[in-house]
Amino acid sequence: MSVLPDGPGKVVIRGVRSDPLTTPTTHRPTGRPLTDLTRWELGVDEYAARVCVSLANVPGVTVAGVPGAGKTSGVNKFVCDFAPSAAVQIAAADGKVSRASEGDYADLVKRMFAFCGDDLDEANALFKRLVELRKRRSATIRDVLGVKNMWHVGPSPEWPLTVLIIDEAHTYFREYKGSDAETKRLAALTAESARLVEDLVKKGRSVGILVILISQKTTGDAIPTFIRDVCPIGLSFAQKTVEAAVAALGEDIRNWPDSRPVTLQDPAYVGVAVMAMQGRPGYTRIRTPYVSDADAAGVADATSHLTADPDLCLDALLRTTGRTAPPTPSLTK
Repeated sequence: MSVLPDGPGKVVIRGVRSDPLTTPTTHRPTGRPLTDLTRWELGVDEYAARVCVSLANVPGVTVAGVPGAGKTSGVNKFVCDFAPSAAVQIAAADGKVSRASEGDYADLVKRMFAFCGDDLDEANALFKRLVELRKRRSATIRDVLGVKNMWHVGPSPEWPLTVLIIDEAHTYFREYKGSDAETKRLAALTAESARLVEDLVKKGRSVGILVILISQKTTGDAIPTFIRDVCPIGLSFAQKTVEAAVAALGEDIRNWPDSRPVTLQDPAYVGVAVMAMQGRPGYTRIRTPYVSDADAAGVADATSHLTADPDLCLDALLRTTGRTAPPTPSLTK
């Protein structure tokens, strides 16, 4: 049973006779555009109430958990829900695979304007491309949108919310140690990639760029703390150690033993995540629904025509407003 305040002089009392967290749920994408692109529906909490978070003014999200705990499935739902809107464009870097057809995004890549696998040079080029987009948007937002913050007017097909998914993020940020030329080159490359993603997370919020970082553990060696600690939303699926839970959710999770993701290692909790919710004490456990591969593929096929390069969208918008477009960046130097 739970008792929570609900305004002056009111409380909400909730109770359940069975555990919604151990009851697997499925999500069938409607294929219709969301009416509110600031609203991300994650699933249901331990009282079967819907859990939603606002993406407005959110620059970054971290998702952690052991393999098979539900990380990628949760992000797949995000893609399927937002794909039907032309006001959202998505890119992905998946460190588990060399090409999209080998991994979890094979069914969704048709709805992505860019994708790379574990090639560090290709990932670095993608991050550079998005940083250049961020700079161009920062330089033109007041003239084109009439505001300093895109969220004051909301995403549009001309200025889409641009989402970068970095799966197995540690692949792109790991430290290489060695004295040979190739190791030094890789060390410099991953260090630069970390700085580029830091730029997106720290400066991309007001121009409509969102970074979702996924890793088994979000410790500092997997996702640098100068990136991880400025992401306001953090989810953790099952973890094996309290230290991994602290890295994902913050030091305060030590004070909430019943909510720690180390309690989610039972197979019944695959797909259950923990997060801190604004306005709620402690931490909330959330059952995220499963989206089938067939449904994901169907959404990607049906919405692939909506895929557009945000740089080209900006070029077109600048032309219609009579502005001079800064040069479109190249994928390579």
